[in-house]
Amino acid sequence: MRTNYTRQLGLNVELNSLGLPIRDDKKSRKLKEMSKIIDETQGVIELVMADITTSDRAKKGRTGLSGDTILRCLMIKHIFNDSYEELESDLKNHIGAIEFVRLPDCYAPSKQTLQKNIAAVKPETFAKILLLLNGHAKAEGMEDGSVLRIDSTVTETLIHDPTDNSLLADCIRVMDQLLTKVAAFPGSKIVWSAANKVTKRANRLCRKIKYCRGEDARVEFYRQLVGLTHDVVRRIQYPLKAVPLTSVEMIGWKAEVEHFLPLIARAIDQCERRVFNNEKVPASEKIVSIFEPHTDIIIKGGRGTEFGHKINLTTGRSGLILDISIESGNPADSEKLLPMLGRHINHYGSTPRQVAADGGYASQRNLTEAKALGVEDMAFHKKCGLKVEEMTKTKRVYRKLRNFRAGIEANISCLKRAWGWGRCNWRGLQHFQAYIWSSAIAYNLSVMAELALA
Repeated sequence: MRTNYTRQLGLNVELNSLGLPIRDDKKSRKLKEMSKIIDETQGVIELVMADITTSDRAKKGRTGLSGDTILRCLMIKHIFNDSYEELESDLKNHIGAIEFVRLPDCYAPSKQTLQKNIAAVKPETFAKILLLLNGHAKAEGMEDGSVLRIDSTVTETLIHDPTDNSLLADCIRVMDQLLTKVAAFPGSKIVWSAANKVTKRANRLCRKIKYCRGEDARVEFYRQLVGLTHDVVRRIQYPLKAVPLTSVEMIGWKAEVEHFLPLIARAIDQCERRVFNNEKVPASEKIVSIFEPHTDIIIKGGRGTEFGHKINLTTGRSGLILDISIESGNPADSEKLLPMLGRHINHYGSTPRQVAADGGYASQRNLTEAKALGVEDMAFHKKCGLKVEEMTKTKRVYRKLRNFRAGIEANISCLKRAWGWGRCNWRGLQHFQAYIWSSAIAYNLSVMAELALA
């Protein structure tokens, strides 16, 4: 009908394979170029297929989505900054997304199907895909990797602002939910219901701790909260031992309890040490969330405390992300310069000619080792006692590299504002890593498409 209608109007409108008019706006051309880059990069789809064919999703049910479709759906999710619900809608209604993803027979998967398929792809796979895309960029003359800039940033995890009382309240709420769940099992002899109101009591104590005056009163409320937590933990011990593992639900319930109990024990111990014993608990021993226990406490550059993971990244003259390192803990930037240079040499087979890095990476050892690796000019944003003549050939080269380094701040700002690096809303360490790598892939595809269309 659309073809006949356009003919009646005397319009020469080209239609795609879906019978939809081909759009020629800037965004559509960009998506088309990104699709072309994915097609031309050898080995990308095979990497995704290797993950999804070995996952649990491939062992039952009908034949699922292809690796190409899964990767393209994820790219649309990052490009449009979609939730899974919004992604499902875009794959049904957005012409550009439909053309880019190439769904078979206009089939639009549900948000549950999209989430399960995307979650099956490992972060190591995304890391390999990024290297393949950068290899394609090098072959096309977009980026040669001879000039680098290095900096670090922090991506937060999906947790609320942690305090000792809110952490204990989370513990009580989880145990309350698990006790309510086991009491509802068929044939269960466990008596537990909302009438116990332990979650409400915990929330009430949290408010009292927050608004009370005087240290003695605050400590007393903490004693009541810790006592309530101990009581709920004791109550869950009996069903943990008594519930027979006769169904999948009961096995899952027991596994969930056994997962949370050590985390709750850590939260109680941390609170007792900090509040009752006035002990300073090292950051490496702290737990800030029982839901995201992998979260690190990051204090960077004298700024406020952040809760997530530190990320070191390198970019080149093109603005492409060349490498990412997701750190454990809060290592000093100066400890990561040489490992990042080593990774770049291993991945790209050559030493960069010039490197510009933030002042936090500056040290005499780093400068000496970088020069020994073959770096001709190594410029730090802050001299930190180093002489310009030691770092670069001339002051002009130093100024040029220092100005070049400032460009990575724009890259990081763009990643945080438009590509989701401000806060990761995927749960678990593996999914956090997958989120960061896959977002970097979408960002690089966007940059490569813009360079190709320029």
